[in-house]
Amino acid sequence: MTTEALYCVVPAAGRGARMGGDLPKQYLPLAGKPLLQHTLERLLGHPRIAGVVVALAAADPHWPALRLPAGKPLLTVTGGSERADSVLAGLHRLLELGVPATQCVLVHDAARPCLRHADITRLIELAVPAGGGLLAVPLRDTLKRADAQQRCIATEPRESRWRAQTPQLFPLGALRAALEAAQRAQCIVTDEAMAMELAGQYPLLVEGSEDNLKVTTPADLVLAEHLLADSDAGPVWAVGRGAADGAR
Repeated sequence: MTTEALYCVVPAAGRGARMGGDLPKQYLPLAGKPLLQHTLERLLGHPRIAGVVVALAAADPHWPALRLPAGKPLLTVTGGSERADSVLAGLHRLLELGVPATQCVLVHDAARPCLRHADITRLIELAVPAGGGLLAVPLRDTLKRADAQQRCIATEPRESRWRAQTPQLFPLGALRAALEAAQRAQCIVTDEAMAMELAGQYPLLVEGSEDNLKVTTPADLVLAEHLLADSDAGPVWAVGRGAADGAR
């Protein structure tokens, strides 16, 4: 059983176009705080998370207004136009800090504020010895294939189908190499596991919680507020600028 604390990269440079509005979705108000603040509190409040690197849009005007947890390293880097660009920027920052390339790191969506601490623990315990893995949920609904007119043309098998979540966990050096290889091949990867799959790896699927939703639409924001009220996150770190001030 691994006991070391691991770093986490949070890509937060996107705008969330499907949400609509002028404010990037990671800064939308959720239960009295910006969505991103909830996510960071969840991560930094877990004893197995050593610190977090957040990849932000260039000259992000919203970040300084966040009241961020103190007590652990909270660093920022400039992200890119694609998720992989932002994750790579975070990985390079960790290497600059002296984090070994062999050490595993987590990557978590900025817009998943309802992550349960038990799921972080389970992912670390199972995925580190497996060489990498991700939280995911088996599909339980009946799947339909549609034509261009949105009419059902087939029922798809749901066996062996999973919905990918985050965090996703991989050795830092291997993940960096996989993402860079995908970039050279001009392949846009939608998550880190896809990059590792393209590199010939077989990430472990670790079953997570159904309520670890990714906020994408206004309805998701409403649901997330209800879920946070029943959360198991436990106490968060003391609020204040603290470590975040010197890291930016």
